[in-house]
Amino acid sequence: MPVLRLFAAAREAAGTGRDSVEGADVDAVLRAAVDRYGERFAEVLPSCRIWVNGDPAESGHPVTEQDEVAVLPPVSGGAR
Repeated sequence: MPVLRLFAAAREAAGTGRDSVEGADVDAVLRAAVDRYGERFAEVLPSCRIWVNGDPAESGHPVTEQDEVAVLPPVSGGAR
């Protein structure tokens, strides 16, 4: 199964930073994650960027068991 990596608010909403989630493409992996983690995770997801193996990915991007799907919410803050 693809590895799902969750960061910042997505990690907090899911209660984990890493999991294995079945799916043949990014959409399927994210649907399975929403089913597993619930409404709070679903609310965070629309503002997130999705990457597969370190590269930006669109919703239909295919994934295999060896792939890593990362969910990165927007980051705020920084130096003043």
